[in-house]
Amino acid sequence: MRRSYANALSNRANICIFETVHLLRQRIVTTPPLFRSSTGCLVPKTSKFIFITGGVLSSLGKGIASSSIGLLLRQRGFSVTVQKLDPYINVDPGTMNPLQHGEVFVTDDGAEADLDLGHYERYLDVSMSRQNTSTAGQVYFDVITRERQGGYLGKTVQVVPHITDEIKKRMRAFDGKFDVIIIEIGGTVGDIESLPFLEACRQLRHEVGRGNALDIHLTYVPYIKSAGELKTKPTQHSVKTLMEFGITPDLLLCRAEVSLDREIRAKIALFCNVEERSVIEAIDAQTIYEVPMMFAKHKLDEIVCEKLNLKKSKLNLDTWSRFVHRIKSPKHEITIGLVGKYNKNPDSYKSITEAFIHAGAINNTRVNLRWIDSEEITKDTVKTLLADIDGILVAPGFGSRGIEGKILAIEHVRKNLIPFFGICLGMQCAVIEFARNVAGMPLANSTEFKKNKFNVIDLMPEQRKVTEKGGTMRLGAYPCHLEKKSRAFAAYKSEHISERHRHRYEFNNDFTEQLTSKGLKISGTSPDGRLVEVIELPNHPWFVGVQFHPELKSRAVTGHPLFVAFIKASLANALEKL
Repeated sequence: MRRSYANALSNRANICIFETVHLLRQRIVTTPPLFRSSTGCLVPKTSKFIFITGGVLSSLGKGIASSSIGLLLRQRGFSVTVQKLDPYINVDPGTMNPLQHGEVFVTDDGAEADLDLGHYERYLDVSMSRQNTSTAGQVYFDVITRERQGGYLGKTVQVVPHITDEIKKRMRAFDGKFDVIIIEIGGTVGDIESLPFLEACRQLRHEVGRGNALDIHLTYVPYIKSAGELKTKPTQHSVKTLMEFGITPDLLLCRAEVSLDREIRAKIALFCNVEERSVIEAIDAQTIYEVPMMFAKHKLDEIVCEKLNLKKSKLNLDTWSRFVHRIKSPKHEITIGLVGKYNKNPDSYKSITEAFIHAGAINNTRVNLRWIDSEEITKDTVKTLLADIDGILVAPGFGSRGIEGKILAIEHVRKNLIPFFGICLGMQCAVIEFARNVAGMPLANSTEFKKNKFNVIDLMPEQRKVTEKGGTMRLGAYPCHLEKKSRAFAAYKSEHISERHRHRYEFNNDFTEQLTSKGLKISGTSPDGRLVEVIELPNHPWFVGVQFHPELKSRAVTGHPLFVAFIKASLANALEKL
């Protein structure tokens, strides 16, 4: 018996050594948490990886697909995070034009990121961080910086292995911390700038081994209306291109305007070397929040669990289904004017439009947005452009273009007691309008637009010393204290909140007494009282301006307190007019 016990210990030790060597061969970049294996040895816990790539053309919805898959896995009880890897050379989208790139999404820790991170947060109900986003610019910048500091000991620095190793290191940032890591690769397969990212995917799949990584390729199956048929050739070419980089997709998500019949799916499966059941249609939906339910109908989550050797648990989408039902079949309907200056690209205000959908569903109300270009608002057009609206939101932005139109819109709704919600620049414009037309300062302005002695919006003294582009920005989550007797407190039901910021200019405290004495209420400040975060007009049905960006923390199903309260007030205004 003693010899058998000794042999068992010896065998167990040999197995432990084998496991350790095996893990070292996999070249694990980070040090993930330990767990006890079936043999009793403590070994690093590794995550499952899902890579999402896109082909044929851009804007197919990789972000929605990634978020939907993440939601389905979370609803099965797995811990999930999502990363976005963008191949553009910009370090981040912070200085990119919203009309070209869309919204800049900001995380709690101050990262300026692609708008897809907003989808991840809204679907998964978790906060992302700067580790959830990487760009080619960041990758190359770090590698070149390391080379300049002698980090490569005189070696020739190359795309492979140095750039790809840096990409893999970023892909491994959450290894062992989550059951599943979904990694969305931006751009379209075949783009020259995407090549290092695809090579990093190929290498990481090889390192973690079969059963621990999965590639899902989102492609397009066009419907030729005149011929009355779907065409699979673009998908075949897209998969062929992907395979040229050493990646064979495990599943295909096929975007299409009409449903794919079995014959089409069988043809795609045959020519793309995937199982027929792994060819899953992704047809246009009435709302993007319906996509997870459509995927579940085609058993996408079951196939993923099976291919990744994840123990299946029951999928529960009851709450999500009720949320989608209220989006599609609401009881009420209202019109909100969205006054902005980037309206030519609606993605510039993506988080705002989604926050309206969430708040509308909670209020059982369809929110119809009327897009109003602030440059078109004049004294002669303001009444016409804002006619028959139930509330307005004045959107954030930068620069002097369109500012006077925003101020005219705010004056109109203030005088006509129409619910108003101002975000960031919208709040600043509300302060300027109040100063000009109520507090007796007709020259009131922001230093951003025109510097004078009536700058009710100004840079803080410490900001004036910063010269680097973007260095004066207040970015990320900051705490805020709310007054109990305020509309903001009534919405949040809490004195202490935390919200995300992305702006340079602040309320000028030199004018606090002059403005508050005329009726402006400062209902939210930083804990030390130095920074004004929320302003209100108590004698108005609902007039709230906030320095932060509440839309960035609105989530599907639960919404955001301020948006919910604003829609409630706008609905009350609409019902009053009936």
